[in-house]
Amino acid sequence: METFKNILIPFDFREQSEIALSQSYNLARLTGLNITLLYVHEDGGFLNKFFSTDQSDDLVKKMEVELDNFVKEKSKETGLDINFMVARGKIHSKIVEVAEMIQAKFIVMGTASSTNPEANVIGANTSRVIRNAKCPVITVGSANHYDGCRSILLPLDLTKESRQKVGWAIEMAKMFGATIKVITVLWSTNHKEIAGTLRAQVAQVREFIEQRNVQCSAEVIEANKESEETPLIFKYAQDQGDVDLIMIMTQHETGLIPFFLSSQSTEIIRLSSIPVMSIIPKDTGDTLAR
Repeated sequence: METFKNILIPFDFREQSEIALSQSYNLARLTGLNITLLYVHEDGGFLNKFFSTDQSDDLVKKMEVELDNFVKEKSKETGLDINFMVARGKIHSKIVEVAEMIQAKFIVMGTASSTNPEANVIGANTSRVIRNAKCPVITVGSANHYDGCRSILLPLDLTKESRQKVGWAIEMAKMFGATIKVITVLWSTNHKEIAGTLRAQVAQVREFIEQRNVQCSAEVIEANKESEETPLIFKYAQDQGDVDLIMIMTQHETGLIPFFLSSQSTEIIRLSSIPVMSIIPKDTGDTLAR
């Protein structure tokens, strides 16, 4: 049985990392987990070619002092156990490595869109962490968010991997006292048999969740084409008015790379003003009946 101890926040004093930290406070209180801030000094980074080794070491020492003062202030302010670490190496690799080392249950990251809403892609480090982390990654793309979680939006499709989100959604809903809103998008071009299967799956998922004492709603939304799926998900969340977390699953592609972010997943993470929780497919124990 895994014993989780931490929530890991990649931190560099930029706005997006401070937003991620503030988003983690409720999560830490509800889970009893510690918060660990991680600053990664990338020795091979672009700016480092302008500094000598001694200057680079001085920068790291100054960062340690700043983080120590910052953590003491935030611990006193929130009453939470907040720690920090400083590491050297590739940013995304160190985040994944440290998360496993400190037994992090979650990684919480601000996305590039937090400070640049017009950006066309999510940050490379964020994308790599989501693809490779063994724990869920919660990305926060807006400075404004609800202090808690009223409901969780759970978009589903027919894949086995997508259905694995249900266990995590139930755990998070019970933690926050939230409801779960299950949706699936049906394209007008879908075969009648596929449409029937989708509707049956949504009903099955709703029953499965309600049997575990979590309030749940379920809807099938019709679209004209695949490209409308993500906009419809956002419109649904906006219309509901109480969705505070969207849960997505990274997809598995055997024989190419271990995991990749589908275009839809990337679009949701990049554009969402609501925190997004990304999960890598794996066995979750409690599964839906076949």
